[in-house]
Amino acid sequence: MTARDAAADLASRLAEAGHEALFAGGCVRDGLLGREPKDYDIATSATPKQILRLFPGSNAVGAHFGVIIVRHHGHPVEIATFRTDGSYRDGRHPEAVTFSTAEEDARRRDFTINGLFEHPSSGEIIDHVGGRADLDARCLRAIGNPGDRFAEDSLRLLRAIRFATSLDFEIHPDTWDAVRTHADGLARISPERIRDEFSRLITARSRRRGLELLVDSGLVRHVIPEVLDLIGCDQPPEWHPEGDVYTHTCIMLELLEPDAPLELCLAVLLHDIAKPPTRTWDEEVGRIRFNGHDTLGATMAEEILRRLKYPNKVIEDVAFMVSRHMRFMNVQDMRVAKLKRFMSAPTFPRELELHRVDCASSNGFTDNYDFLLAKREEFAREPLVPPPLVTGRDLIALGLEPGPAFKEILEEAQTEQLEGRLSDRNDALAWLKQRCP
Repeated sequence: MTARDAAADLASRLAEAGHEALFAGGCVRDGLLGREPKDYDIATSATPKQILRLFPGSNAVGAHFGVIIVRHHGHPVEIATFRTDGSYRDGRHPEAVTFSTAEEDARRRDFTINGLFEHPSSGEIIDHVGGRADLDARCLRAIGNPGDRFAEDSLRLLRAIRFATSLDFEIHPDTWDAVRTHADGLARISPERIRDEFSRLITARSRRRGLELLVDSGLVRHVIPEVLDLIGCDQPPEWHPEGDVYTHTCIMLELLEPDAPLELCLAVLLHDIAKPPTRTWDEEVGRIRFNGHDTLGATMAEEILRRLKYPNKVIEDVAFMVSRHMRFMNVQDMRVAKLKRFMSAPTFPRELELHRVDCASSNGFTDNYDFLLAKREEFAREPLVPPPLVTGRDLIALGLEPGPAFKEILEEAQTEQLEGRLSDRNDALAWLKQRCP
């Protein structure tokens, strides 16, 4: 049973019990846009108690706001009672809700394109807020007074940017003015909720536009304010004819593949985040330098992502990619062993893509990228870093005492192996005996 079938079956059972039940919000919007909805929500005249009587054992964690989660044939379906919201003192949640009608429920939602209902069996679209016309016009418009909508729930500020980005819609001028006016309301929202919206935005196909909207609206001050320092941070024109660091970063985001993973998108965004604090003028050669921006950038990336409460693995991968992005200029000079170790990092495929867009957005050089593609094919016949031929036990068997020298000797043995001078264990043991007489 598909997610739609599961939701339609639940809606039918609500209707049979005498309740109005309609598909609501994003699933209606996406269906009209020809997109496959990720999930289906139902809005109904049934109260939470009536929903629970029909579907006992459901998740009632949101019952206070009229929301019950019903799992049906493996699909979680959110069933919410038609409601109007009371005041929003915290800028995120209503103090109280009042159960109401479908029309009143539509008018308390955020944007007109999210205020549509659909009859599950007939497919009839029920539009109380002009959402159908805005869908056709590809316009994102707040329902009612935009300022009121954003004052009620400040997370809607980020959702406006995210929907405009992911759907490639234009934001209505009145709604855009309200976003800019109320931008500082985002300070009331938790880092976790900001992170979740930002992740969806930065991984959208039009992620460059999303970043530009964050900057132009002023919302970026409450997401990653360090991005503002990239604006106007000039670079050597012979290497970066495209302009300042912000422009360079925006172009890179645009050049990424549409389905680029989150870690790569974040690494691209933050790879040059430390250029402003490391910018110096080299009098001797007469040019701008950013010495150490990769190292400091890794530290700054970690601090930024921890502030936004990203998972440790995401933080580690992004910081690691930022720390290594300047090493790609030296790959053709690396010894085989060093190159293989460099390429063996789990993040290397994403780092290679970062390097591709880094060059494509600036100097256009592809020499190192082409070299690495050729080496990846050449090295594909065997693991880049195979299991070691000798271990610490072999050193102990030769009478050596465990200590700091162990690591040095074993790394030398691995280098010989990676360079192809040691091909089997017997050769490695013979080398070890000669190395450690």
